[in-house]
Amino acid sequence: MSTASAMRALQQRSLTGPGGLRLITDAPVPKPGPGEVLIRVVAAGVNFVDVSQAYGTFAGGPQPPYLAGIEGAGEVTAVGEGVAGLELGTHVVGVSIGGGAFAEYMLLPAAAAVPVPPGWTDEQALGLLVNWPTALAALKPLGAVAAGQTVLIHAAAGGTGQAAVTIAKHYGATVIATASAGKHDAVRALGADHVVDSRSTDLAADVLRLTGGAGVDVVLESVGGATLNASLAVAKRVTGRVVVYGLAGGEAAITNWDLVYKHQIHVIGLNIGILIQAAPHIFGELMGELFGLIAGGVLGPGQPTTYELAEGPKALAELEARATVGKLALRL
Repeated sequence: MSTASAMRALQQRSLTGPGGLRLITDAPVPKPGPGEVLIRVVAAGVNFVDVSQAYGTFAGGPQPPYLAGIEGAGEVTAVGEGVAGLELGTHVVGVSIGGGAFAEYMLLPAAAAVPVPPGWTDEQALGLLVNWPTALAALKPLGAVAAGQTVLIHAAAGGTGQAAVTIAKHYGATVIATASAGKHDAVRALGADHVVDSRSTDLAADVLRLTGGAGVDVVLESVGGATLNASLAVAKRVTGRVVVYGLAGGEAAITNWDLVYKHQIHVIGLNIGILIQAAPHIFGELMGELFGLIAGGVLGPGQPTTYELAEGPKALAELEARATVGKLALRL
């Protein structure tokens, strides 16, 4: 049990973006309620959700002042009433949409805390409950990817994109990835068959050229904005699936007219937090498959780019600017 009463944390003071984060040293250490565990945070993941919450654009997100960060990994130091199977000293990774990961101690719902795989550091386990399940859900239960199909993966150099490239190749798909020019080598190293410049003036034409005009079977769409229009345009008519799980590039509109007369495709929305809540059986199957991929060596320990806690605003700003490759983490 922690004996500390105050802790260092990053507090979001205003809905002005990452610049509204401030390092404080007097945040009270929380106490676990029923069904919760308290962890001493070793590393915290940096996600687009954190950026969205910092601007107040995340539906139902916390209001300032709040302790930021949704994803943390570390050692269980206290458990609440009714928690079984998570012993003190166990190292876990977990997610809490309410925040609090960018701090020395964090509360997690016990049901959302997964033990760090044997031989992995806490830092390496970041992504296990955010990026990797999102990639797998988009490809498998929702995207229904099959061997021989073609998948378009946007933002392929990011934490979720990298996992998606690896998983799609494992399932026998041809992968067309998009990334900015400086990140192409990193994406090719993961096994992508083709890499397209994400800043191309005609992304749809580039992708259609690579498919001989046929289009793709599945699109993993996390960018939004003008990129969503390109995604809709390159999905195969009638059978094509566009799984939308992010909007890093801004909002985009799609109308019923579009779906009837222009893009006769499947548009599927994915939010991993809602999937966990609304379809826990699907999430359970997903995690079973994910741990099978880990056991089989398809997915290995992550190697995030790390920042100190005080550099949190910088890490979020660089993620927002899409100036990074792979997973980002704050080290406590």
